[in-house]
Amino acid sequence: MSNTPAIYLDNFVKEYRTGFFRKRIRVVKGLSLRVEQGEIFGFLGPNGAGKTSTIKVLVGLSHPTAGRVDIFGAPVGNIQAKNRIGFLPEHPYFYGYLTGYEFLNFYARLFGIPRAKRSARIERLIEQVGISHAQDTPLRKYSKGMIQRVGIAQALLNDPDLVILDEPMSGLDPIGRKDVRDIILGLKENGKTVFFSSHILQDVEMICDRVAILNKGELLKVGPLEGLLEQSASQDVEVTISNVDNDAIEKYAAMADMIRHVEQKITLHLPDKDLQKIINQVFQDGAHIDSVIRHKDTLEDLFVRQVFGTQSEKAPAKDNDDNDDSAENEDSSESASS
Repeated sequence: MSNTPAIYLDNFVKEYRTGFFRKRIRVVKGLSLRVEQGEIFGFLGPNGAGKTSTIKVLVGLSHPTAGRVDIFGAPVGNIQAKNRIGFLPEHPYFYGYLTGYEFLNFYARLFGIPRAKRSARIERLIEQVGISHAQDTPLRKYSKGMIQRVGIAQALLNDPDLVILDEPMSGLDPIGRKDVRDIILGLKENGKTVFFSSHILQDVEMICDRVAILNKGELLKVGPLEGLLEQSASQDVEVTISNVDNDAIEKYAAMADMIRHVEQKITLHLPDKDLQKIINQVFQDGAHIDSVIRHKDTLEDLFVRQVFGTQSEKAPAKDNDDNDDSAENEDSSESASS
């Protein structure tokens, strides 16, 4: 596999003009990011972080204001590079009068897939995304989850080397989400690169090799998920104590956060450094420690701490992304009219 990254951003800036006075709004503020070929990369951030602004530039729907944006070593917009991309937007719009099969056949023709290969590829993708039972049903009768499935099939029609998915789990039930995760993992096994944004952090944690967390146009964290979780792990513990006298409840509640209190058993949450103080108190009271569980950070813990816990005090990492919805809508209207 080539050492050329699938996606390379260097000091990428995106600005929009909005309002009567055409005021400039900078939504991506110097984003530097490298996505290697063959990896699954999670692109995370709250609403307004700039994820969709970046994705629009990567797929050629918008243009960078400044900086370098490459796809497989070629400048973004290069026809050969664009032919290697498959894309599913967050809110896809499809022709409702077409059946699932007709829709995919229409796009296969746009991709220039030869007729001899077209049917076999469509049938394989229909089965892969789990809509075989509805391939002859008009899209207007599809549920939101089924629309997502057919959208993923459309994104894979041209056998892309880079698959960019904007909220691919949206509208899917747990079984549908598992199916999509399996599809993404299968793409990686076949040497494809998957770059996707999602608010369902559990799914990201299960399949991503690396993640980037953005907020207010700035990259807060980027790297292998396991390493990021180890770096940011909170040194907290959960202690369950039994045989606690009712008179001692308030005493323990003052020493730590009480999670549960059932009869004479309590569960406390506290920093690891305060554990010995609790142990000493338990022995003094003649109570009993049932368990001590060290807290393991999840991606959600990391995300919340980065985005909401350190906004005012955190220095930005070398990456940026902000998403102003009104600005994006204006940019879209400009693109449509040009």
